[in-house]
Amino acid sequence: MLTISQAVREKVEKSPILSEAMDQGVLNYSALARKLRQELEKELYKPVSAGSIVMALKRLSKQLRAKIKTEKVFSKSPDILIRSNLIEITVLNANFTDDKFNALFKKFHQQKKYFFTLTQGVFETTIIASNELSTNLNRIIKGEQIVSRFDNLSAITIRLSKEVIPTPGVYYSLLKFLAWEEINIIEVVSTFLEFTIILENKDVDKAFSVLKRDLS
Repeated sequence: MLTISQAVREKVEKSPILSEAMDQGVLNYSALARKLRQELEKELYKPVSAGSIVMALKRLSKQLRAKIKTEKVFSKSPDILIRSNLIEITVLNANFTDDKFNALFKKFHQQKKYFFTLTQGVFETTIIASNELSTNLNRIIKGEQIVSRFDNLSAITIRLSKEVIPTPGVYYSLLKFLAWEEINIIEVVSTFLEFTIILENKDVDKAFSVLKRDLS
């Protein structure tokens, strides 16, 4: 059975704003307890006192503050690169042969002038490329079952240092700022020291400004 502490944790963790307010120590626990009380009673099927909610919030606050903060994850502002005019196509793997996969790789991987990534999952393969490559790309994947296609995309690539890789919360610290600003992410792609966020062209300026501001 769900406990009060577990139910409170779920509420807080679902809200980036509440999590950050608690982490910064600016949350009014009594006011939040009164707001959550009726909802928690419905979920737990029993009366819940405001005092028990406040206690759960305070315990959770200590746990959150023990986590690695963003300024500790990034001791200095990371390099951020932007590429625009991209497309993304995802196809099913069912009929996507190794020959086609190799053809894509051989055709584009050495074209340093353009952006190109190829990610093969268990059921799908996603290709993200500069729009200039679309003609050749469409020819190679002709006849494939396309799951999705996005045009007018941009990529923001954040270069990481080796020191931050073993640190928990690195990717979270990058993405939470965009979530708070309600910036939608289409895709994420990563290598060992690069983390790339794919988003619509209309969001790239705002996203770049947010990341530069909060990672500095």
